[in-house]
Amino acid sequence: MNIVMVTNTYSPHVGGVARSVAAFSNEYRRLGHRVLIVAPEFAGLPENEVDVVRIPSIQNFNGSDFSVVLPVTGLLTESLDAFKPEIVHAHHPYLLGMTALRIARYRELPLVFTHHTLYEQYTHYVPGDSPTLQRFVIELATHYANLTDQVFAPSESIASLIKERGVKAPIAVIPTGVDLHRFDKGEGKRTRATLGIPDGAFVVGHVGRLAPEKNLGFLSEAMAEFLKADSRAHILIAGEGPSKQEIQDILSRHGQSGRLHITGVLGPSELADVYHAMDVFAFASKSETQGMVLTEAMAAGVPVVALDASGVREVVRNETNGRLLHEETPETFASALKWLADLPSTKIQALQQGARETAELFSMPQTAAQAIACYETLATQAFVERSEEFEQWQRTLHLIEAEWEILKGIAESAGAAFFPAKAHGPMQLKN
Repeated sequence: MNIVMVTNTYSPHVGGVARSVAAFSNEYRRLGHRVLIVAPEFAGLPENEVDVVRIPSIQNFNGSDFSVVLPVTGLLTESLDAFKPEIVHAHHPYLLGMTALRIARYRELPLVFTHHTLYEQYTHYVPGDSPTLQRFVIELATHYANLTDQVFAPSESIASLIKERGVKAPIAVIPTGVDLHRFDKGEGKRTRATLGIPDGAFVVGHVGRLAPEKNLGFLSEAMAEFLKADSRAHILIAGEGPSKQEIQDILSRHGQSGRLHITGVLGPSELADVYHAMDVFAFASKSETQGMVLTEAMAAGVPVVALDASGVREVVRNETNGRLLHEETPETFASALKWLADLPSTKIQALQQGARETAELFSMPQTAAQAIACYETLATQAFVERSEEFEQWQRTLHLIEAEWEILKGIAESAGAAFFPAKAHGPMQLKN
């Protein structure tokens, strides 16, 4: 099949959606399908990309998935004409998601949408964030989903949630698969030595974008409590982002900064090495539709301690491949880490085996085969015009634009009131 994948984020941007698009595209191509990726330009683009069309763009909001409107060039039309797509797959309901919708309507092709993100969890990147904007963002994603022929939900939790929100389009639960061979081996000992972590240390690890929606303040408090309770413990974090300083500050305030190791963003082979340097993977995010890093850690045989949340409860099995916690306190989380650290080696090996077995259930070949089966079914169906749903989606877009203008006006007015020197130049004092 000829599949067009349309996404607002892609390599070299680091994030779950970008990684998901790359993983599925690679597997589709391995199976003999053709994939054309439509994505924005980013700094540091790889050279000589094949079957990737880059759209000129301006990326904003500190590396989040949100961005200014992207202009679409004539190059895209030419590329699509040459590619002859059979399926259009959108990975966002806005910006290039709009382009995906227009491509599908104009060419009368099936449109698939993966509901990767709980978008309301990311509105804090917008100045003047408000409950109204959060509601509009939910409505936008719901109306967009109802314009599509098939929705992919990364987990059962998300499938149930979007149904409750009013998605009437067919929903298939298709998580992003994990490349088992990529993570089943790694140089954990070498990584520990490079970072100065002692051989006998018990290493609590975390991988991901270091951002507020990942609940990293809470996780840092919990890890600090654990460090104080176990003298062998060290913390290993792979990632970058705006919350990095907060993590360092919390560990420093608890007097534990000497046992914190942050590597920054890593390449594929280095990432596997980091997972193999861990004894347990710690995860506190409640904003996930699917915790991809959880299955990656488990593919490396690393048990997980995590808070119960969407995208997590489908993966973590309490005392089978880790601990799933329903109480969100740093003390409870630290206690779970301590429980695992104190287990006899036979029990730890059982958790490691349970983790590997769980990862096998999420293998990339299995999830890609499910997606292809959906594509093939859609390709045999007649094109359906959805004018009413399209009008609802456009109305929501206009409401979001209006809310944005209101918020922008409030922010500018507040700036002028509290910082008049910046708004109007130096203030003149009168006698």
